Amino acid sequence: MTSKVFIKLLGLFLLLLVFHTLVMEFLFHRFVEHTAGGTLRAVGREAFWSGLIALGVALPVAAWVALRISGRLHRIMQFARRVADGDLAARLDSPGQDELTPLEAALNQTAERIGKDIAELESSRRELAVMLDSMQEAVVAVTAEGSVRWSNAVMQRIAGTQIRPGRPLIHAVRDPELLACIRNALDRRELSIGRSSSLAPGRVFEVNVAPLPSSGALVVLHDVTGIEAAQKSRREFVANVSHELRTPLTSIQGYVETLMEGPPAGPGPTREFLGIILKNAARMNRLTEDLLALASVESPDYKLSLQPARASALVKDSIESLGGIVVDSGIKLQSAGAPDAVVMADPDAMNQVFGNLIENSIKYAKSGKRIRVGAREVGSEVEFTVQDFGPGIASEHLERIFERFYRVDKARSRESGGTGLGLAIVKHIVQAHGGRIWAESELGHGAAFHFTLPLAPVQPPAAAPVQQTPANTAS
Repeated sequence: MTSKVFIKLLGLFLLLLVFHTLVMEFLFHRFVEHTAGGTLRAVGREAFWSGLIALGVALPVAAWVALRISGRLHRIMQFARRVADGDLAARLDSPGQDELTPLEAALNQTAERIGKDIAELESSRRELAVMLDSMQEAVVAVTAEGSVRWSNAVMQRIAGTQIRPGRPLIHAVRDPELLACIRNALDRRELSIGRSSSLAPGRVFEVNVAPLPSSGALVVLHDVTGIEAAQKSRREFVANVSHELRTPLTSIQGYVETLMEGPPAGPGPTREFLGIILKNAARMNRLTEDLLALASVESPDYKLSLQPARASALVKDSIESLGGIVVDSGIKLQSAGAPDAVVMADPDAMNQVFGNLIENSIKYAKSGKRIRVGAREVGSEVEFTVQDFGPGIASEHLERIFERFYRVDKARSRESGGTGLGLAIVKHIVQAHGGRIWAESELGHGAAFHFTLPLAPVQPPAAAPVQQTPANTAS
């Protein structure tokens, strides 16, 4: 388009130049014809008037062309302003076929396409709003500053009329757990999961906060009140049944042991039968104890007595306390070394963790003849390891091995009297400490159970007391 306008103006300039040449040619002929009687001043007057005549013709023509182009550009600017203000129905009327006509047609097509795209986006937004409003979960989108961007009908019913777009979420929601979860997701730009128990009276929500690609975050609240109630009922039922079973099982064991310690009575198989009864009573007693322990660590009321402890001391205590059991099984319990890093741990809970892991290794890894217990410092954590050299665990079992009642080899578990709850108890205790637990194994090369504990916060050194010198007193 620019080249066409340039060529047009260049042609106009050449036309004016030709016109001026013709005028000068005409005056030159007159000058030649009247040279004898004229003077040089007359020639100057003729040249002056010829220039004025050429300028008088050129100015109107140039003004007409400039005004025409300026008017077209002014209409294009008005059209652009209308589109910028949201009037996507605006269109340019082309008076004819000239250099600006393709530009006006392209702008009309652009406005039409933008209008269609915005209409499609608006339709998609309405459909998305209807879908989110039909969800059972409460959903709210917040900006990077913590203000409400959008919320669905469920969230509005929970938070009331206080939650509105543009208003800070903290003015409508006073749940510290929810707000902390949102702030964590906004600061770290990663998925944050938590729980909310004070957002609505008597209701518990699972909170999932995901950062949005541009800025802000999307909060989804899933009502788990019914699930929590069912889990609480299950824990209470298991605890009550275990308590009720403990007393008769203890009585059965006591009476059977008394009968076996006394003189043999009755036919020959009697003592053998009593041994079977005692063995199964002991197995049921272990099951009830493990069920009670699992119900305790799964309970929200489970509390730990955390205190600073050296990793090396925890490893050493675990080896010493379980040394007798390992010796009886014919397996060597070895130390793989541990740093003196200080972690936050509950000593009694850690004894249970190491005890369950080592007993598990003894039951399923007797062929390896040795178990190694060690630790190493990794970043802000200490990673503890209990490793055996037995047959190992197949990879398909590693993800489920910490589930309650899950057994890799059911036949061997029944033989050894395992309950299938030991690793589940360990998992909950480690998670209550703020750590992680996982298993690694290769068939034929044993298995290694790893768990982490956070390092204890560094205490600032205490300031030395300032000794004051008593002032001298005159006698």
